[in-house]
Amino acid sequence: MAAHGEAVVFIVHAHGEAGLTEAGVGQPRRVLMLSWEFPPRIVGGIARHVDELSRALAEAGTAVDVVTAHHPGAPETEIIGTGPSRVRVLRAGDPPIHPLDFATEIHHLNFALLERALEEGELRYDLIHAHDWLVAFAARTLKHGSKLPLIATMHATEEGRQGGLYAPLQQYIHSVEWLLTYEAWRVICCTRAMRAEVQRSLRTPPDKVRVVPNGIDPRRLQVCGTDEELAAFRRRWAAPEERIVVFVGRLVPEKGVDILVEAAPEVLKEHPRTRFIVAGAGDHAQLAERATIRGVRDRVTFTGFLPEEDLPKLYAVAEVAAFPSRYEPFGIVALEAMAAGAPVVTSDIGGFREVVRHMETGIHTWAGNPGSLAWGIKLALASPELAMGLQEAGRREVEVRYGWERIAQQTLAVYQEVLVQKEEAAMKPPPRQEGPTLHPRYLAGETEVGRS
Repeated sequence: MAAHGEAVVFIVHAHGEAGLTEAGVGQPRRVLMLSWEFPPRIVGGIARHVDELSRALAEAGTAVDVVTAHHPGAPETEIIGTGPSRVRVLRAGDPPIHPLDFATEIHHLNFALLERALEEGELRYDLIHAHDWLVAFAARTLKHGSKLPLIATMHATEEGRQGGLYAPLQQYIHSVEWLLTYEAWRVICCTRAMRAEVQRSLRTPPDKVRVVPNGIDPRRLQVCGTDEELAAFRRRWAAPEERIVVFVGRLVPEKGVDILVEAAPEVLKEHPRTRFIVAGAGDHAQLAERATIRGVRDRVTFTGFLPEEDLPKLYAVAEVAAFPSRYEPFGIVALEAMAAGAPVVTSDIGGFREVVRHMETGIHTWAGNPGSLAWGIKLALASPELAMGLQEAGRREVEVRYGWERIAQQTLAVYQEVLVQKEEAAMKPPPRQEGPTLHPRYLAGETEVGRS
């Protein structure tokens, strides 16, 4: 990568993925990012993505301001890093009134993000980068008010999450997603599968979409502490003789936890001392009832939300990490498990098809099929050599393909593409009018016709 201010130009490959090479226009100096979540506010995967991407961009020489939602106890302004290449987090104020519903809450959030951004005075940025529909209105307003180009990352779609659009709120969210992609100069998707989904669901033109995968910092998944401390952590969840299968994620239908519960009896037939640990926020009452009906309630442990520092330990003590999602635009959980050294068994949909290579870095199973999931888990438990090979290949895959330095360069390539096109558009002369035209002029109530 060229030094700050040196010439850099973008390359966009034929399949829509961005790359970077030397010569041309310099990289952006300042970027404004909008995100509804940022650590310590963590709702889903966007928080970690924006956090680590913004840090990587800063290390590459582009300063980033992240405007995000209020979080109790978090500072209104937070500086990450030093010097001109740093991340500055600007958190909005606490909402003045309680919203009526979720849609109103997001409207309040967008007004708060606008207010926080405008408090900084003139928007001295090269471009705006918005993450998902939740910040669409603030992004659109700042784009038109500042005349800055807008880039949008679509982390998922409402149609994909819900398996269709059935309720008014779903239709509304779908419309806001369309608006954001319409307003954006470029739309970033994390996988080719997600690119196809955005083009189909939101009618986004193919030449507008670029594929840049999510990244991961393997250092975040390293276990801190002694072997004794790790052994004590394991004893919190399982007996010494039990084999551990873990799931990490939100307890929502799209993540397929119910499929794991349905697969448990088949796994226990061959591996009766298996402990299934389900880690994630959400109401687990129905899942627990399903486990009771299937006769495996005593083999399934629901941990609730686990602190971030506990996840590497959980993966480290697991023999299998199972992710039977019905919908998965990317599958960052699989990368996290791979980075921590756990063999992964996933469904064969969406991002998992691209992030996990079957029988090389993980095991694919048929989506929505408990029998297939049970097969994958049993295969990993019964084949120590296979499991070890998956562990080693998974770690290498994360380091080689999904490091944040690489992802930052691909993101900068998209930024540069937009800035070059913006500069070219500004240099073009206005279109020339061919031939005479008539223009009415109204002066003192009389119509005067002039010829141009």
